[in-house]
Amino acid sequence: MDMMEKIVALAKRRGFIFQSSEIYGGYRGFWDYGPAGVELKKNIKNEWWKTMVYEREDVVGIDASIVMNPVVWEKSGHLTAFTDPLVECKECHKRFREDQKDTHEHNDWTEAKTFNLMTEVLLGTTEPKEISYLRGEITQGVFVNFKNVVDSTRVKIPFGIAQIGKAFRNEVTPGNFTFRSREFEQMELEYFVKPDEKESKKTFEDFKEIRMNWYKSLGMNTKKLHFADHTQDKIAHYAKYATDIEYEAPFGWSEMEGIHHRGDYDLKSHDLKYKDNLTNVEYTPWVIETSGGVDRATLFFLIDSYTEDGDRIYLKLNPKITPYKVAVFPLLGNKPELTKKAREIYKDLKKSMVVTWDDRGNIGKRYFAQDEIGTPWCVTVDFDSLKDNSVTVRDRDTGKQERIEINKLQEYFEEKLK
Repeated sequence: MDMMEKIVALAKRRGFIFQSSEIYGGYRGFWDYGPAGVELKKNIKNEWWKTMVYEREDVVGIDASIVMNPVVWEKSGHLTAFTDPLVECKECHKRFREDQKDTHEHNDWTEAKTFNLMTEVLLGTTEPKEISYLRGEITQGVFVNFKNVVDSTRVKIPFGIAQIGKAFRNEVTPGNFTFRSREFEQMELEYFVKPDEKESKKTFEDFKEIRMNWYKSLGMNTKKLHFADHTQDKIAHYAKYATDIEYEAPFGWSEMEGIHHRGDYDLKSHDLKYKDNLTNVEYTPWVIETSGGVDRATLFFLIDSYTEDGDRIYLKLNPKITPYKVAVFPLLGNKPELTKKAREIYKDLKKSMVVTWDDRGNIGKRYFAQDEIGTPWCVTVDFDSLKDNSVTVRDRDTGKQERIEINKLQEYFEEKLK
């Protein structure tokens, strides 16, 4: 079994990611996050928001709608430039992206034709219905609200607007598990600066370092991360220059986040300007963007943390993003006195952190399950706990166990989670 097969199997087995509509055969390019997956994904988003918004004085957040006036996409260029070249196999009549036709068994192809990636949606109660679009990126929601944010807050250039949300692309060949999907989530910062080459270049370089360091701070293997600059023939229609943070996945170096210098393309497209209240000078700001995929980050954190140690499998996730911080067990699930004590500890810890409960099977199987979920610490209440008011705390990474007094558990875990 190769690495991706192991990751897909574990993701389903432990409640991280399921195939959407699986009971009806699934639906290609769409995925559901289970109990463990939704927590992991939420924690990644929370850490991003903490770093990019709460720890800064120059960034505010918004949450724009998924469906916007179609004129937005006309002005942004997505209706003409948001395309992939497709070829059709003359034997099986299936369509593929031109850059992926070598993966197909046949080799008799039509000429490449462009295919728009925007996903249409029909609105209204009368026919013909109005054609609109599910957003192909969350970015435009920031730009069309630029004036609203400036007018309703105290922001002054340079400043940023952050957003996390769903986007949709009518991908022809979704694949590599959740890496390329038709529905996905993005976490983005649009940072507005004066139209100055030197200042904007410095901001671009600063954000490259900030974003790379974020992944490293959460435990990603530094040897599997690098920057990949966009060449002029590959660069997006809106960008002056750009680079990607790539992760070395089992299927090759793959984009996880883009840092783009968008220049004045977007604000100019929407005819938006900024007026300096001190100088009364009006101009079109330039934009430095950081655009990360939540689903891709989640997938790569799963891959990066996957560890095999003999017969033991565990996810060596940073405790800040693990689905659960602590698991609490009674040594034996059929002993009421142990269960009662363990439930008291479980309820007490739940007040300040995400804790899970497990009293199924034997203790070894419970450790095995929590290792595969990535839970950093397991607390076991045994018969000695009823006498000495202490419990056994097991560390995920080392497997070592130590006795901790129950009244010191809160302080113990808070210190570990710093």
